[in-house]
Amino acid sequence: MRVLVPGIAGRLGKLLAERLVAEGHEVIGIDRRPFRDAPAGVEMHELDIRKRAAEDVFRRVRPHAVIHMATVTHLVVQSEDRYRINLGGTRAVFEHSAAYGVEHVVFVGRHTYYGAAADSPLFHTEDEPPMGLSSFPELADLVAADLYAGSALWRYPSFTTSVLRMVYTLGATGHGTLATFLRGSRVPTILGYDPLFHFMNEEDVVSALALTLEKRPRGVFNVAGPQPVPLSVVIRETGRSAVPIPEVLLNMALGRFGLPKLPSGALDHIKYPVTVDGGLFKRATAFAHAVDEKGAMQRYSAAFPPPLERLQRHRSP
Repeated sequence: MRVLVPGIAGRLGKLLAERLVAEGHEVIGIDRRPFRDAPAGVEMHELDIRKRAAEDVFRRVRPHAVIHMATVTHLVVQSEDRYRINLGGTRAVFEHSAAYGVEHVVFVGRHTYYGAAADSPLFHTEDEPPMGLSSFPELADLVAADLYAGSALWRYPSFTTSVLRMVYTLGATGHGTLATFLRGSRVPTILGYDPLFHFMNEEDVVSALALTLEKRPRGVFNVAGPQPVPLSVVIRETGRSAVPIPEVLLNMALGRFGLPKLPSGALDHIKYPVTVDGGLFKRATAFAHAVDEKGAMQRYSAAFPPPLERLQRHRSP
């Protein structure tokens, strides 16, 4: 099968490329970033998915399937360009797929689509609307991209659309929002709050994507692996130290004193859980995670020990 992967040069995209090549697929990648160590058999195009050159790739290659991973978060790209990449890029992928005979499009979204709020249900299902955009506008472009992908279910009946809302990733690649949040030795928490965090190992994410390609489920699906874990446990098991701070002080301290820099709206995501019911995807694909929550935390900790521990290792003879 010819599979085109926008966003292939990201850490997850690289793992996915290796899996697809190993399974015998013909892989074509599109990314603005270079992919210098691409596996043999990957045809790489270093360009912007929104540009005419990307459409030319669709026209020439005529892929059977597209796995769209070319979206970015507020931690990576600033607002104006991020909105163009997320929504503009997603629209381009679906329009080109309809124009050039693609049979299956997989949109890789995020479970943070649902937002974090005090009155949210504990486990979100796929039919729930996004919440919390008024307090966290940095999510708006990702939500818009997700909604556009969902509209393809009726807008583009010529191909199968699978919209996947993935939980956080955690593992040896250090990919994702949660991994970035945990990167320092001290992790801020809001005094009096200890929300559940839902995550899965990146190898299981790749397995879920490969299964989606194989089973071709049509619809919107939450994708989750092991059970969610309290933030305090995630911090402890990855070798970090929690720093409980009153919310009003934390808002002023972000980005200083060794604490990560976050938008103020992100504070709700370390106050309230964003956990999902992944049963629909498991029934549609028979997906089962291979790495449990403890294994995911251990792999991350081994690959990214706290900075003080890394310094001690470097100094030791």
